[in-house]
Amino acid sequence: MNRFAYIGLVLATTFLMGVAFPVGKIGLLYSTPFLLMGIRFVLAGGGLALFTAKRRQPRGLRQWLQAAVVGLFQSAGTMGCAYYSMRWITSAESAILTFMNPLLVVILGTVFAGARYRPLQWLGTALGFAGVAFSFGFQVGFNTGTFIGFAGAVCFAAATLLIKRWGPGFDLTVFTAYQMLIGGFILLLLSALTEHPYFEWNASSVTVLLWLASMCSIVQFSGWFYLLKNGDPGKTSALLFLAPIFGVLSSWVLLGEKVYVETIAGGLLVCIGIFFVNWEGRPQAWRTKKLLREAR
Repeated sequence: MNRFAYIGLVLATTFLMGVAFPVGKIGLLYSTPFLLMGIRFVLAGGGLALFTAKRRQPRGLRQWLQAAVVGLFQSAGTMGCAYYSMRWITSAESAILTFMNPLLVVILGTVFAGARYRPLQWLGTALGFAGVAFSFGFQVGFNTGTFIGFAGAVCFAAATLLIKRWGPGFDLTVFTAYQMLIGGFILLLLSALTEHPYFEWNASSVTVLLWLASMCSIVQFSGWFYLLKNGDPGKTSALLFLAPIFGVLSSWVLLGEKVYVETIAGGLLVCIGIFFVNWEGRPQAWRTKKLLREAR
């Protein structure tokens, strides 16, 4: 993938991730959290599974279990926690916690996957998170919703690393379909066990549901999995700091929420952080020539 296509896909994917928060907030006016997310992912995963029925399917119990584990962490864990946390905290606070994922990817990747990141990448990740927090005025308190939202971020980071490890063994679109479908069924089970589920059927609720299932699920997850499969998970995840910025802007358009100066300043920190995480320094060929000159 060339640089311009990569940037375009990153922007499209992170925009859809961001806009899912205000759209989902609208959806919660008509449904309970787990039920809304469960219906969303069953529709998205089921539709995509039918579309990819003739492609290479998961082989053996091992690959089906891998798809199920990713569905548990990615669709059920991440999004279930994000939307359930909004019972106690705002959608902005939920976004801040959810998109701590890049920092957690670097930490978990270092501890469990043996990945090594340069100090500049750690600094960039920290700056990106600081930028997101600054955008929302550091308005994250500690309550039940905070811990649930953080659990969602941990699930997101775990899923990111698992997708990078297992994804190459799958047809990417098939993998996307089944992890969403399995995650959706898990969420429906959680809804039955923990909620008094209801869904108010009207034009607004159906529009929200269809948008979440199609654009914010099928298109978003397909793009995200492709980026993870074809790039470094730490660097790719750092770009997720763009998502809550898009969330703020779309909340302003859709919900009439105010955009403060802190958002602009935080966005600049995000851009600096992304640059640091993705900057490779001087080309390897240049360094090789320098070493050869020094050896002479």
